[in-house]
Amino acid sequence: MFGIVMVMTMAMTGMLPMVGMLIGMDNAAVGLAVHLVNSAVIGALFALLTTRPTSQIGPLLGTGLGYGFAWWVLGALLIMPLWLSVTAEPAMRDMIFQVGPAQWWSLAGHLLYDLLTADVLYGLSRRATS
Repeated sequence: MFGIVMVMTMAMTGMLPMVGMLIGMDNAAVGLAVHLVNSAVIGALFALLTTRPTSQIGPLLGTGLGYGFAWWVLGALLIMPLWLSVTAEPAMRDMIFQVGPAQWWSLAGHLLYDLLTADVLYGLSRRATS
């Protein structure tokens, strides 16, 4: 659900077709589908990693920011360029750990996505304990 927040930043920077190339299809609609599946998996993993209920939202939001930053480094700066250098464009290897305007937008999307996910998890844990 919150993957849509990040899709907005990806659409603004023209990244959706590149995400589609992860499965060999240079297409924005395919990129959208791939991204939403990845978002669901990454969000579910965050929920599993933060299963301990908390009475304070601050630590959970901090964890969300750290998780978002980690996935930005892993996904946008490492995994995606490596994968694309093998499947689509060998020159993408030169993009590993390179930060430009598109990557800054990606960071903003990752942080916002994980803040929203942490906020919802906090609300759900409060609801479950009340």
